[in-house]
Amino acid sequence: MHAKPRAMRDALLEQIHREMASDSSIFFVSADFGSPVLDRIRADHPTKFVNVGIAEQNLINVSAGLALEGYKVFAYAIAPFITMRCFEQIRVSLALLSEVRPMNVNLIGVGAGYSYVVSGPTHQCYEDITLMRALPNFQVMSPADHITAELLFGRCVGELGPKYLRLDAQVLPAIYTDAAPNIADGFHVHRQEGAICMIATGYMLHTAVTVAERLQANGVRIGLIDLFDLARFSTEKLREELSRYETVVSMEEGFAGRGGLDALLYNFISHNAIDVKLLNIGVEGSYRFELGTRAELHEQVGIGPEVVTRRILDLFKSSQGTFKTIKGDRS
Repeated sequence: MHAKPRAMRDALLEQIHREMASDSSIFFVSADFGSPVLDRIRADHPTKFVNVGIAEQNLINVSAGLALEGYKVFAYAIAPFITMRCFEQIRVSLALLSEVRPMNVNLIGVGAGYSYVVSGPTHQCYEDITLMRALPNFQVMSPADHITAELLFGRCVGELGPKYLRLDAQVLPAIYTDAAPNIADGFHVHRQEGAICMIATGYMLHTAVTVAERLQANGVRIGLIDLFDLARFSTEKLREELSRYETVVSMEEGFAGRGGLDALLYNFISHNAIDVKLLNIGVEGSYRFELGTRAELHEQVGIGPEVVTRRILDLFKSSQGTFKTIKGDRS
């Protein structure tokens, strides 16, 4: 298992490159977006690669056509452009058409959240979870490190249907250095303790790990779950995990209260009648045009480690004496 920090896209593209050597049904389509690994794909498999140019709407339609001919298609572009610029094509040519015709199209969006930090809000992506979750036939996957991204490749080639993989553009530390997550479950339990549990997706898992360590230093034990599959996680297993706690804290690098991870959990908790409160942490306010580091911007919009630690500490202190250690201990 590769423990060194690596870019998610490089890890996934290398998986695709290796598989293309033995699987002639894989086709790669790019919207004028590249990488060194992609150069090798283009050189080694010129008949299974096409660059449609800066034309994401055409990217989707070409990908749909190839999929209808039986190819396993990987479509590659910057995250806000492959989701928002061509949303109607995604809806009609992939979400709708996949109900009546078998197809395998995997949209790879690079640059989730604030990962293109210096490019401003046009290239940052806070809305993609909301948009892609709105399409009932789509799988939405949000890995936190390159190891999870590599493992999700098997889901991409092995299952029919349209899928969206939201990848961070930055080189991030590996989280799963000891044991790989169970892709079939759709989530991984990192900590199972205390009365509060953080559920994070994508980059925010790194923030959640930092917050958990700071809270532990303040005498607060807290659970932590990585939800990397936002569509096909094990409902039974997640219900069992959430039922252990008094409060769940959702953490996403997207707008709070706008249909993202928090809406997913609100709906899940309600439909499963889980006796738990939900505190949703996401980007507050509006678009930001100021430049700064990712850490600085995160603190400004309410999702940085400092502000999240304070909010959970305040929650813990206000509820002290009412929290139980584990719900399973109830009589």
